[in-house]
Amino acid sequence: MKFLKNLKIVEKIRSIPVSPQTGKRSAKIFLLFLCAFMAGRMGAMLTAHQKTVTAAADGNWGLSFQQEGQPPVANATMDYLKQFNSYYAQKTQDKVLYLTFDAGYENGNTPAILDALKKHNAPATFFIVGNYIETAPDLVKRMVAEGHTVGNHTYHHPDMSKMASKESFEKELKDLETLYEKTTGQPLRKYYRPPQGKYNETNLQMAKDMGYKTFFWSLAYVDWYQDKQPSKEEAFKKLLGRVHPGAIILLHSTSKTNGQILDELLTKYEEMGYQFRSLDQLVAEQ
Repeated sequence: MKFLKNLKIVEKIRSIPVSPQTGKRSAKIFLLFLCAFMAGRMGAMLTAHQKTVTAAADGNWGLSFQQEGQPPVANATMDYLKQFNSYYAQKTQDKVLYLTFDAGYENGNTPAILDALKKHNAPATFFIVGNYIETAPDLVKRMVAEGHTVGNHTYHHPDMSKMASKESFEKELKDLETLYEKTTGQPLRKYYRPPQGKYNETNLQMAKDMGYKTFFWSLAYVDWYQDKQPSKEEAFKKLLGRVHPGAIILLHSTSKTNGQILDELLTKYEEMGYQFRSLDQLVAEQ
């Protein structure tokens, strides 16, 4: 409404009668006014956009699925995240998928998940915490032996967006690095996933400064409640209906449903023409 009001003012100025002697001068004044008006509007729009982007860089990771077969709208764009070496999907029309699992603890479902991945020759990334390495070192070693990537989900799985100091933030990641190397004899890949998807711009920058790449996701579903596991039908509805080229898929290794359906799920993705790639390939193509 304000924009229309300003246009009416411009029209009124244009309608003021002028003499031939003052016509050129009036035209110049009008053009100067119009340029100033448009510059002001563009500046206001840019400021509003910048505020929106900044606000989107804090809080909980969120997605809005608006078109089937297309990436969801996230609360930060792919281009914006690139400055922090952060990703939530790949911008591509190629039918490729990136499988990731958050592993907070082991409750018996990971072996079936690893079996399904091996059957389909599908590389995956497991974002693990300290408790997982302490209680299931053999499974961590199996992940590595079978060609999967292990990433950093922090040592204690806290809300990293509330970390007040750089030292506290770095300790959560470095303590896991140390335990992983002690357990496997290999350095941990510097891939980071914020616990619960909670983050802020400062976190992203601190992770980048440590040499990490941060990975969110573009496809997930509610699979983490132990006493309220989704049915096979519910899982397929979300995981098949919302899949899209370049998706980073988040699943929880604690999910009994995921352990039971993964083989069939990967088969269905393959029937849809999708191929599975590692996050290493996504990073290399950026």
